[in-house]
Amino acid sequence: MNIDSIIELENVSFSYNGFSVLEDVNLCIRAGEFICVVGPNGGGKTTLLKLVLGLLKPKAGAVRVFGQQAEQGRQHIGYVPQHAQVDPQFPVTALDVVLMGRLTGSQRSGFFNARDRQAARDSLGQLGLSDFSSRPFSALSGGQRQRVLIARALVGEPELLLLDEPTSSLDLHVENEFYELLSDINKRLTIVLVSHDLGFVTPFATSVVCVKRFVQIHPTSQLSGDLICDIYGTDMLMVRHDHRCAEKGHECGNS
Repeated sequence: MNIDSIIELENVSFSYNGFSVLEDVNLCIRAGEFICVVGPNGGGKTTLLKLVLGLLKPKAGAVRVFGQQAEQGRQHIGYVPQHAQVDPQFPVTALDVVLMGRLTGSQRSGFFNARDRQAARDSLGQLGLSDFSSRPFSALSGGQRQRVLIARALVGEPELLLLDEPTSSLDLHVENEFYELLSDINKRLTIVLVSHDLGFVTPFATSVVCVKRFVQIHPTSQLSGDLICDIYGTDMLMVRHDHRCAEKGHECGNS
């Protein structure tokens, strides 16, 4: 194993009911990187994250996280799934949801001390939700709920943050601010982010992992129209919504 790597997949293959999803994957992610995982729907992106978390077992090959088997290494990981796993109608506050991130395998009673509560408040503050700690989770907007779930992932003080399409519930005008926040978090954590928002992510990401059954990793500087077309099977525009044109009539956006 590379001494600098925190995630390493070696000759990993995975299939669902005999259908190959990932094949012969070799991937090394080092501490401090900001990785954007891209690919078509059904290409294996979420499966890749679940293998890293130890929630799935590879059909072949080895997955190591922080030098351990994936299920042992996940205690160092904060995870934001693609779909919320908290019933929005369940009578809990934003602070209660974040406190769930302080639970460990040996602590399942739900009793939290003052340090836990302060950590939860601090985590909400990082996401701009200090004034929402006592608000019912069901009363929050979709974007606010997503930020609460990100705060829950951070409150356990992980060394690695995995996010599966975290901006799906965020408004466009706050999306760039969200990625700037992740860039700041990246100063202390390694980040692996699944996203389709290439135009937003690439200014902050160090590398892009392309998942389409097989896996390739590229520096963001290598992203070209041909490569994007190969990943998604069609032409795709990368647009930054905060972009403004200097001259009226000039075509906006980056392709």
